[in-house]
Amino acid sequence: MNKEEVLKLAKLVRIKLSDTEVEILPNEFESILNYVGEVKRITSSNTQLSPENFSVRNVMRADGEGHESGIYTNKILSEAPARDGDYFQVKKIL
Repeated sequence: MNKEEVLKLAKLVRIKLSDTEVEILPNEFESILNYVGEVKRITSSNTQLSPENFSVRNVMRADGEGHESGIYTNKILSEAPARDGDYFQVKKIL
């Protein structure tokens, strides 16, 4: 992956990258892809995948407000490509 591909990917996912990040990310992507390749090579033939081998439990949090209502609204809206007041503006799809 080269710098141009990193910039294209950043544009697709709508994130802003500093010049330093653009320099560093191609090498990091290479490391990530190498790791994914290693994981793909692991076969599950030696592993027994059955419900008995897993501890299944439902993780729930207590009811209640996690944070003050509206505290992140402006931050979230500032990341939108287009907005109309306090709403995201999107293309109409029919």
